[in-house]
Amino acid sequence: MNQNTVKKELRTRLRRERSQKFIPSNFNVILKSPEIASATTIASYFSYGDEPSTDEINQAFLKAGKKLLLPRVNSLTLDWVYWDGDMKKIKVTKNLAEPIGPATEDFSELSAVVVPALHIDKDGYRLGQGGGFYDRALTYLPGWKIGLVHTGELTGMTLPRETHDMPLDAAATPSIVVRFKR
Repeated sequence: MNQNTVKKELRTRLRRERSQKFIPSNFNVILKSPEIASATTIASYFSYGDEPSTDEINQAFLKAGKKLLLPRVNSLTLDWVYWDGDMKKIKVTKNLAEPIGPATEDFSELSAVVVPALHIDKDGYRLGQGGGFYDRALTYLPGWKIGLVHTGELTGMTLPRETHDMPLDAAATPSIVVRFKR
């Protein structure tokens, strides 16, 4: 069985498990990490469904005076748009909330990236939703990369990997931040 098939089957199982034990939580624990505290510009995302919620941390970033970049799907890539917290500048399509406005290609001030994940393994590799958007984006986005997962979604096992998969620097659950050795 190839890695793509293994990942697809694993995603199905993990989505089912997540939906069965979903408890809304906040991820404010990352606000205390030095990498986030010192960041002036942060890329994050709008969570939906039973994904780890980014609502509170995105608002906290803005309240702290940080610049916030949010993704917008553009074919097979993600465009990154500065967002100021104005919900009138958000368009919702098929559960995805995306910012309206011009995309930036200047990431020189970006120092932290918050990434969604279904599971993250002991080496910092994540299993995402399967589109490859974040693995492609992580190749060009600078800064400290942290994935958000619910309690129990950090695993000691090695997740299936393909050559395009990109490791994270850290993972957060609602109660802890774990840094991976590089």
